[in-house]
Amino acid sequence: MQAWQVHENGEPSEVMRLAEVERPTPGDGQVLLRVRAANINFPDALLCRGQYQVRPPLPFTPGVEICGETEDGRRVIANPALPHGGFAEYALADSRALLPAPESLDDAQAAALHIGYQTGWFGLHRRARLEAGETLLVHAAAGGVGSAAVQLGKAAGATVIGVVGGPDKAAVARELGCDAVVDRRAEDVVAAVKEATGGRGADVVYDPVGGEAYTQSAKLVAFEGRIVVVGFAGGTIPSPALNHALVKNYSIVGLHWGLYNTRNPALVQHCHEQLTELAARGAIRPLVSERVPLDGAAAAVQRVADGVTTGRVAVVLEKGAGA
Repeated sequence: MQAWQVHENGEPSEVMRLAEVERPTPGDGQVLLRVRAANINFPDALLCRGQYQVRPPLPFTPGVEICGETEDGRRVIANPALPHGGFAEYALADSRALLPAPESLDDAQAAALHIGYQTGWFGLHRRARLEAGETLLVHAAAGGVGSAAVQLGKAAGATVIGVVGGPDKAAVARELGCDAVVDRRAEDVVAAVKEATGGRGADVVYDPVGGEAYTQSAKLVAFEGRIVVVGFAGGTIPSPALNHALVKNYSIVGLHWGLYNTRNPALVQHCHEQLTELAARGAIRPLVSERVPLDGAAAAVQRVADGVTTGRVAVVLEKGAGA
């Protein structure tokens, strides 16, 4: 079969190599899946660079989120078991963690429903307790993680403000349903959000960026607001001033979604049921901006790493490929 492999750490476009390799053999509790589509996530770039919290042995195949097919023909969503990731014709996964792919979504959309939407659901509902009528601010609102949070916020009845970088991404954020959009490259984010909220600020801030975005969040969060720390795509991990959180009376909430897979897997299943229902009635739909063939995966991962994409980029494989 064909698979992308990383033999040394570095930029995805430089270290990912497409090779002919043996199909992986499932271990105890694992299942072999034929990959139908693999969604590209920022962690795939971090894996290539050797900067992710999980460091699989070299060589490995990146790709942490797929829509695959079991030997008996079931279409499922899975997080592949590294080092046998999803940018290949076949991948391995934990048989206990397979989730049924929603019938309302195609392969690329289904592959993109998992990590970003689960993170958004847990962040907004489990950790921040977002309520209808509240104001939600989403950083990087046109990106893969941000676009999921925008849709989930609207589905929950919140007023959603999206922060983006550039006019093209602003247009995408508006199409996603943002009630207001702030272009951080052309506007003062804090002043614009304060103006949009009548000076009150945002009740919930969803931050997958870190760095300057977090600094802005602390200035614009409302009384009794919650800042949900999801990641640090901007490359800088902030050091919060806890005295500021005390004086302004807001909460800083961390979210590591992956922990739920071991600490409370039943809640992951419940979340998937909620997401499937939302997708069935059209309340959410993953924004897949690009569908690329397997041989285009490395270049696509690099584009995601460089922050020039919107929504999700999916690697889509032809049915019946590989041997």
